[in-house]
Amino acid sequence: MDSTKIKSIAKKVIQIEANAVSALRKRIDDNFELAINIILRCKGKLIISGMGKSGQISKKIASTMASTGTPANFLHPSEAIHGDLGMITEKDILMIISNSGETMELIHILPLIKNKGIRIIGLIGKKHSSLALASDIYLDTSVEKEACTLDLAPTASTTATLALGDALAIALLEVRGFDKNDFAKLHPSGVLGKKLLLTIDQLAHKNDEIPLVHIDCNIKDTLFIISEKGLGLTGVVDNKKKLVGIITDGDIRRGLEKFGNDIFNKTASFLMSKNPKWVLSNTLAMSALELMEKNSITSLFVFSDKRSKTPEGLIHIHDILKSGIQ
Repeated sequence: MDSTKIKSIAKKVIQIEANAVSALRKRIDDNFELAINIILRCKGKLIISGMGKSGQISKKIASTMASTGTPANFLHPSEAIHGDLGMITEKDILMIISNSGETMELIHILPLIKNKGIRIIGLIGKKHSSLALASDIYLDTSVEKEACTLDLAPTASTTATLALGDALAIALLEVRGFDKNDFAKLHPSGVLGKKLLLTIDQLAHKNDEIPLVHIDCNIKDTLFIISEKGLGLTGVVDNKKKLVGIITDGDIRRGLEKFGNDIFNKTASFLMSKNPKWVLSNTLAMSALELMEKNSITSLFVFSDKRSKTPEGLIHIHDILKSGIQ
């Protein structure tokens, strides 16, 4: 098959699926709003169930719901009739997903669900099907045709259903006032979670790990401290242990180039740069990284509050990068 034919097939599939999703816009009606309000009032969980490809879509919608503030679980309908119905309580809501609307595994469990007084939301592809008629709230996911050239494999129908599920999840997110911080709390190990939650005090070098020298320390001993701590720099403190400057290994190399070995007769106060950059301990790691990049530096001293001049930590750019924040 030539290249033009292959590209033509791909474009046709995408257009068919785009049309199927676009058609959903006209179906966002009172039933959609009613579904949102019922889920919002739910005291339990949203249980989502479907078979085959619809089952895979059900899992994705349940996952999206759970990660955006709506407690949700997937229930396999075949497993349901072999004991897993026990996961559904009278406080829950059941969402069923079926393109044909005649999925036998779902039809078998509905009488038991209705006996518990559980509300049923149906994302169904056939309006007058058994499952559509059995649903308390029916949301139409029908498509004009599948993208499959045989019109058999679920393609446009699953895409449309997934899009409607996303619409429900994001509408719920918005109405709940679910924000980035809420999202981060549910994704603490993810990159976004770390960007929104990880603070400097969780990463900073503290206590004996902080490289510090007195302003009267000679450059030889200063170089020893820099090498010992392995962070490429040292802070310089006064008699009250207040931070007054910073010396990097680069400063010492440049001092050698300019003054030769005479640099070792100097003290830290001679070579230090004043007013080193710093952050508070509760600063987000991402914000600290941005500050480093803005000032073309690799480290920041850490203070517990703005009035403190005694460093309680030191954060190096490598510490932040190793945390997986990017």
